[in-house]
Formats: sequence, structure tokens, C-alpha cells
Amino acid sequence: MARIDMIANTGTYLDTPAHRWAGRDDLTGVSLDRLADLPGVVVRVPAGIRAVDRLMLAPYEVAGRAVLLHTGWDAHFGTDRYGAPDAPYLTGDAAQALVDAGAALVGIDSINIDDMSPAAAGVRPAHSALLAAGIPIVEHLTGLAALPPGGFRFTAAPPMVAGMATFPVRAFAVVDP
Repeated sequence: MARIDMIANTGTYLDTPAHRWAGRDDLTGVSLDRLADLPGVVVRVPAGIRAVDRLMLAPYEVAGRAVLLHTGWDAHFGTDRYGAPDAPYLTGDAAQALVDAGAALVGIDSINIDDMSPAAAGVRPAHSALLAAGIPIVEHLTGLAALPPGGFRFTAAPPMVAGMATFPVRAFAVVDP
């Protein structure tokens, strides 16, 4: 028998609504149709842009899709820079635009979907808006540069562990033939 002792926010992981909101869906309550075999779209964020705002999302059809934010920040994984407060993030207004447009899931290749700068300490508007709407979040994605802008299916399904609000996933995409 093996045993795992770890922090739930290890590696690439999924946040459920219970991560932010008490009494909301945990890993057992989020339906697989929100996590597996989702049509996907990659939003390419220009180098040097920290705040992914509503205008950057405007050209994309996101309804019912896994919206993956490719910032390029995953290149810093394993270095001190990865956890730096200048990591890219999704603004609260952009998160609300994704909610309003009906995104199924939102992921980012950064340490956190929210601003980690000292000025934003404790404020989590992207987590709050997305999770309140039941939209799962995947953080610490890698390899988004290899995906086409669309024409793929995305999966990030954790095990069904009652009482857990976040958990590592094996996130992957299958490109349409």
C-alpha cells in the first residue's frame, strides 16, 4: 500500500467552487461535463502583459469551452521568478466577461489566476467570479504553446474526494484530426 501526503494545490490543479465559497460544490459535486472532453480555445497573451482583461477575450468564442490563458509564464516554473508577484493574471472584469459568455472552465499557465502583487493582497476577483458561477479553474498549466488556437478537446479531471475543494489533475488536450 502506498500513501500520499501533500498539499492539495500541488502541480497543475483544479479549484472547485468550494475552494472560495463554503457549502458549494467540492470535487464530488462538479460534473464531469465541466471537466472532461471540453472543446477548448487558447487565448494567446502578448509577452509582457500581466493583466488579461476583457478586451483580450473579446475576439474569442468561449461559450461551453475550456478557455486556456497562454501567458508563457510556465517558462519560469522551477525558478524563483515563477512565484514572483509580477506573474500574469486574469482581471476581475475579464473573469466576469467569461462568466457572462458561458465559459465551461478557465485555466492559466501561471501561479495564480488572480493578481499576486502586494497591492492586491487577499483580493481574488477572478476566483470569486468564476467559482461563484460554478466555473472550475485550472492553475499551473504547461505546454499551451503547443496547442492550436482551437480545434482541440481539454480534460482536467481530479478524483472524486469528498470535502476537498482543490486537487491535482492530469490536464491534457487532444487535438482534433
